[in-house]
Amino acid sequence: MEMAESSEAALAQRLRDYIAAEGFDHNERLPPERSLAAAFGVGRAPLRRALAALEREGLIWRHVGRGTFIGARPVLNMDDVAYLGGLVSPAQVMEARLALEPELARIAAVRATPADIEELRARSRRCVEAGDWRSYEARDNLFHHAVAGAARNKLLMHLFETLNVVRRTIVWAQRRETQRPPADHFSFAQHEAIVAAIARRDAAAAAAAMRAHIATVREKVLPALSR
Repeated sequence: MEMAESSEAALAQRLRDYIAAEGFDHNERLPPERSLAAAFGVGRAPLRRALAALEREGLIWRHVGRGTFIGARPVLNMDDVAYLGGLVSPAQVMEARLALEPELARIAAVRATPADIEELRARSRRCVEAGDWRSYEARDNLFHHAVAGAARNKLLMHLFETLNVVRRTIVWAQRRETQRPPADHFSFAQHEAIVAAIARRDAAAAAAAMRAHIATVREKVLPALSR
């Protein structure tokens, strides 16, 4: 049993490496399962289990009858994603994030359950452990999703998810200078500060920590996207 689990974990890592090396765009379709199974020399069953692991991480999403796509499952249909992505600029996405996410963090500090806080800590750790940029971006997405979820407001969550789909469409195209985030990547400490403020129920500090984080992201990302 342990050998089978190890083999499947190794296959999942091979798939992560393949996705990182091929440079797929966000929401781009992967080759069919038959082609992937042949390319990796495995059966369809272990391939599907490895793909399921990547889907749980938010690295891919699958639609029966349509295929497997890069990124987390969108809450909008693909036409809406393309329309919104073409309608806004990266600067507008950052403005929207600064308007929404600090408030979500503030509410999360008031409403988060102990389980929510443990999940935030776990997702913050997983960002640090990411082996490549695509995995980091997927895990960062899950971290911010967890903050929004901890606010426990369904309408705000829907607004966040709509914004997040557009954000990931833009950020996914960003060129990277290194294979993986450096050990001192700014987001690691900033994520920890957000979680710490939420955990101690300090709403003002949680909002301020999220605002500082997104401001830093804006400072780092916008020049890269304008190259």
